[in-house]
Amino acid sequence: MGASALLTLFLGDWETPAKILIVTMLFAAGAALAFPIGLFAARLVSQGRRWEVAFAAAFVCLAAATIGLTGGLFALQYRSYYAEWHAPAFTRTWVLQFVFTTLIALYQFVVLGIRLYFPVGFIALFAAGVWFARQRR
Repeated sequence: MGASALLTLFLGDWETPAKILIVTMLFAAGAALAFPIGLFAARLVSQGRRWEVAFAAAFVCLAAATIGLTGGLFALQYRSYYAEWHAPAFTRTWVLQFVFTTLIALYQFVVLGIRLYFPVGFIALFAAGVWFARQRR
């Protein structure tokens, strides 16, 4: 997934090399953290089922885990940037700022970040689904 983000950003002539590296590392870390979780979830869902079900379970579980964890990492980075201007920690105002900043970060990730998974990330996800389904036979 990091390679997918790198290729998309590099070909798009996006920002500076340092910012491209940060985004690439964010996507790579999100995918690395998501893989064992998605694999575990796919094993639970596809237990004792046919090849097609195992493929679909792997595809959906790995995609959801990867997008969820990468979005979460993006939200943490986004939140750390804006924390400087937020109210003192654990006050009512801080909780509202925390919730809305996190929701805005996740929205921005969905709108701007999901496109970085295409086309390389989608191909890798498809290949991982086929690999998983063949292992479950």
